Amino acid sequence: MTPSERELLEKLDQMIMNASDEELKKIQEVDIQTQLDGVSFYDVFVNSKSLVNQSIKQETRESRK
Repeated sequence: MTPSERELLEKLDQMIMNASDEELKKIQEVDIQTQLDGVSFYDVFVNSKSLVNQSIKQETRESRK
């Protein structure tokens, strides 16, 4: 694992640890879908350059409106 991958994993860990209940539900949905697709949530996060995080945050903000 490269140092940049480790950094992204640490960011993902922090995102999960600091997530609201709504954000955790979205994270869970993404995790379930990645498992059904046969890929790792962490791999999706690392390879997406944080698009998973942005998607979760955006969907959560939109649902609050």
